[in-house]
Amino acid sequence: EREREVKRRGMEGGKGVVKHIVLAKFKEGTTEEEIEKHIKNYADLLNHIEHMKSFEWGTDVSIENLHQGFTHIFEATFETLEGRSAYVAHPAHVKFGTALFPTLEKVIVFDYVPKA
Repeated sequence: EREREVKRRGMEGGKGVVKHIVLAKFKEGTTEEEIEKHIKNYADLLNHIEHMKSFEWGTDVSIENLHQGFTHIFEATFETLEGRSAYVAHPAHVKFGTALFPTLEKVIVFDYVPKA
């Protein structure tokens, strides 16, 4: 029910919702097993950081070939900008990022408040 409430509020112009988007291009030689481990660890942050309300991820399936080498997208949802900031500073997130970043060739991090 809480997830539905967060999604509903997102449909109403983003009141109380902050999206944290990460676009990732992994370095050549990073194995699928390593990538899967990072994804599992990212998803596990939900169990350690109360401000993180949801997590989704996927890989590029576009037919437009405009991905610029980025292969993975990660999206976390927060109820407030303060919650997002607490997440960024949280020791579990810092530890995760410290392990992930050396495997990335390029990364884009983009936070936004959805508008209707």
